Amino acid sequence: MSGGLPMRMPLAGLPARVRVHEVGPRDGLQNEQGIVPVEVKAEFVHRLADAGLTTVEATSFVHPRWVPQLADAEELFPRVAHLAPGVRLPVLVPNERGLDRALALGAEDVAVFASATESFAKANLNRTVDEALAMFAPVVARARQAGARVRGYLSMCFGDPWEGPVDVARVVAVCQALDGMGCDELSLGDTIGTATPGHVTALLAALDDAGLAAGRLAVHFHDTYGQALANTLAALQHGVTTVDASAGGLGGCPYARSATGNLATEDLVWMLHGLGIETGIDLGRLTATSAWMAARLGRPSPSRTVRALARDDAFDRVSHKEQ
Repeated sequence: MSGGLPMRMPLAGLPARVRVHEVGPRDGLQNEQGIVPVEVKAEFVHRLADAGLTTVEATSFVHPRWVPQLADAEELFPRVAHLAPGVRLPVLVPNERGLDRALALGAEDVAVFASATESFAKANLNRTVDEALAMFAPVVARARQAGARVRGYLSMCFGDPWEGPVDVARVVAVCQALDGMGCDELSLGDTIGTATPGHVTALLAALDDAGLAAGRLAVHFHDTYGQALANTLAALQHGVTTVDASAGGLGGCPYARSATGNLATEDLVWMLHGLGIETGIDLGRLTATSAWMAARLGRPSPSRTVRALARDDAFDRVSHKEQ
């Protein structure tokens, strides 16, 4: 493989290690029109763990009517629940009923999904922002009582397709509400991909001023306008050490038409490794996993790194034959 690894050239002021929160099996697959067999989903999770990912978001316990692709959560989770020691398998729980289903299967990491804007809260949850937060409060409390770790997702942190740019103070207020109800970690979502590095820095600085330090935060960028890696670098420079990404760049948002795919895990890992930041991830295995899943889905991977490394492999095979 002629371009299999980037040259490592560290930048000052960046974290030594980053935890990649892999969302491919849940966020990446949830919008697929054709139902992906549970056996394929389970193997996807296993392959991601084998590639060195220590956090793999497995599924969602939402009502099957809303996300038919994830209707097999009860069947899938037991197939992946006993991976290598240290591998966390978060699941999304939209309400108390979803939490009951997750806890019954032994889930130890759960997530709730809030919105910073009224329009998206209405489209996604059919509630106001305050009504959604009121629904999540007992979910978070009960999850923590059961010993589960709770992540709070916050969507539309930078832009909303109906409301436009989102005020930083509004995002801070909803983050404080999620923090107040007991979320262990908050993931800041650029759901339609409109953020730029200055906006990211301004939001993180405001959250820091509000007592929400970077160590409690994760970032979740979409690459709609090609800004995901630049925004990630800005977050790293501010001290964020958890970055969400989706293997092969799978996924988007079913309730926001302008949202394209998530930041591809391979593209993120290429940048992190080039900066000398440790991840514990084997890029070759990860790329092979995404190529495998792309074949299962019947289309090429949108990840630039997956495509580039596939071309390198093809070139190396041809060169070897000619020698």
